Amino acid sequence: MNRPLNRPMITLSIMLATIMQTLDSTIANVALPHMQGTLSASQDQIAWVLTAYIVASAIATPLTGWLCDRFGQKHIFLASISGFTVASALCGMSNSLAQIVAARLLQGVFGAALVPLAQVVLMDINPKEKQGSAMAVWGMGVMVGPILGPTLGGWLTDSYNWRWVFFINVPIGILAFYGMWRYIRPDPGGKNARFDVFGFATLSLGLGALQLLMDRGQQNDWFSSTETWIEAVIAVIAATYFVAHTLMTPAKESFLDYRLLKNQNYVTGLLFISSWVWFCTPRARSPRPCWKICSDIRSPPQGWSPRRPASAPCWPC
Repeated sequence: MNRPLNRPMITLSIMLATIMQTLDSTIANVALPHMQGTLSASQDQIAWVLTAYIVASAIATPLTGWLCDRFGQKHIFLASISGFTVASALCGMSNSLAQIVAARLLQGVFGAALVPLAQVVLMDINPKEKQGSAMAVWGMGVMVGPILGPTLGGWLTDSYNWRWVFFINVPIGILAFYGMWRYIRPDPGGKNARFDVFGFATLSLGLGALQLLMDRGQQNDWFSSTETWIEAVIAVIAATYFVAHTLMTPAKESFLDYRLLKNQNYVTGLLFISSWVWFCTPRARSPRPCWKICSDIRSPPQGWSPRRPASAPCWPC
């Protein structure tokens, strides 16, 4: 006999997993100069700590739906939490740039499913009349991560070590894993859904190239750089192949079920999120770290008078 759903504990576990994932989108930024010294990396090289996580997450997110159909929501949720927690520990134990970039790639891959799965589970465990309030509560947890990240990261780095920026995820991940394992009912999964390899490959290649272009474009002076042109060409070609392949493939067999685009609510939400990400992401994740900007303010060019005096403390990063 199935025991009754413990919605408060499930919601708490989901919020812990979500906060853990969203926290890592900003918490590492303030620790970059400390990582740079420990790992003997240049400013361009240490930026890959952020880039690797973002690109891996962008590529792995579209896989969430197929994985849940194949293996079940609970199994994928538990695998994502455990993998993200282990990857966080590996980041903290890294002793070279290659090790931490590889660990951040794992973090992005395992963490990609946490946010979409959290939304799906919340919708499943709540009746229709409570879904709005449940999503509002979850939304507060989503906002806490990016806001708390720089403050918590700066405090951990100054008081302890930059490695604790990643180790902080371990206890949170353990609690989230136990809550999901204990309170969420297993779903059957096991659907023999066809996997569109070509569609996934072209979409991943296009998203990866576009994310690299957006993340490293300002640093490379945009289209003055050969790297930017290569990424742009790859993104356009991959996107063209993906669109053509999707239109010529039956909706049930395509990696993207284009029938979703007939849903006005889905399209409206997609446009809103895309607009928000387009305007906010370049400002929140500038390839130029805040500590570099602050150092420029302290040492302004000759003949230029900043609004803040050079002796003033640095703005919160």
